[in-house]
Amino acid sequence: MRKPRFWSWLLLFTTSGTLLCCAIPIALVSLGLGATVATMVSSAPWIITLSQYKDWMFLLSGLLIGLSAWSVYRSARNCPSDPKLATACQRADVWNRRFIWVAGYLWTAGFLAAYALPSM
Repeated sequence: MRKPRFWSWLLLFTTSGTLLCCAIPIALVSLGLGATVATMVSSAPWIITLSQYKDWMFLLSGLLIGLSAWSVYRSARNCPSDPKLATACQRADVWNRRFIWVAGYLWTAGFLAAYALPSM
């Protein structure tokens, strides 16, 4: 099993990727800033590749968010009995829960921007 830090970085990468490929460009174009999107794509052409595989990006990131939520909220999870380690574990749990909620909100915003807004 990988360290929790690895999963956190992977979760951050995939949810950020969904925003970069879909939510931010659609929001900018909706605000009339198409030239900004064109500049962004010419400066970072890999955004086009992310956009081409947005279905996979959303599927992978959604699964990772779900896996992370399960690992943090599962009932069998417990902290060590050593007071210092228990305090550190509880502090990490608080930050992990916050991070998962933020990732979930970002994923939802990206999903709505990528799939709901274009059909309107």
